[in-house]
Amino acid sequence: MSRLLEVKGLFKSYGNGVAKVEVLKGIDLTVDAGETIALVGPSGAGKSTLLHVMGTIDRPTTGEVLFDGEDIFALGDQPLATFRNKSIGFVFQFHHLLPEFSALENVMMPLLIAGQKRGAIEGQAREILADVGLAHRVTHRPGELSGGEQQRVAIARALVHGPRILLADEPTGNLDMRTSEEIHDLLDGIQKRTGVALVIVTHNDKLAAGMGRIVQIVDGKIEPKIYTQ
Repeated sequence: MSRLLEVKGLFKSYGNGVAKVEVLKGIDLTVDAGETIALVGPSGAGKSTLLHVMGTIDRPTTGEVLFDGEDIFALGDQPLATFRNKSIGFVFQFHHLLPEFSALENVMMPLLIAGQKRGAIEGQAREILADVGLAHRVTHRPGELSGGEQQRVAIARALVHGPRILLADEPTGNLDMRTSEEIHDLLDGIQKRTGVALVIVTHNDKLAAGMGRIVQIVDGKIEPKIYTQ
């Protein structure tokens, strides 16, 4: 597999002086095209922060994030936002859907933000919603959907623009066991069908065990042993 993303010498801290908190302390990590990785470790270890930097939601204090060999943080804010909207999909524990819009409109939102016309993308959004099992719920607003259905909408939204990597931060952490397994199976099926690279932060042992690699993070560092399935 070809190298898709590489994190090199990544440090991330917040605040300064006596209030400075170091969250990431020299992370090196690679993600190949089509690879699946679970980031595991105790709460507060830096897993979500790493995912946010990999997804360009947050900038590193020092270090590089290379995508296809290019340092993406060398881009200005607007080109970086354009890159993020085109190449990266993000799924959060809390779905962050817009409550005033339907499931269909929420899924279309990244493409609308990119300047595409509704008429040109509605069919694509409907197809993605059908892929996640929600063809019958396209007109419903988030408040009319179950927690699992809302997360399916969030997954569809993250995939609608055809990203090359999907980053998921505790995607089943707010769901019951049965629904968690359904979302796990859904992500697994989507990854196998599309070949998108998938990096998941999780405390779910079963979800982690189904990934190609398990990377453990403790106190802002990757543990020396990286588990490969």
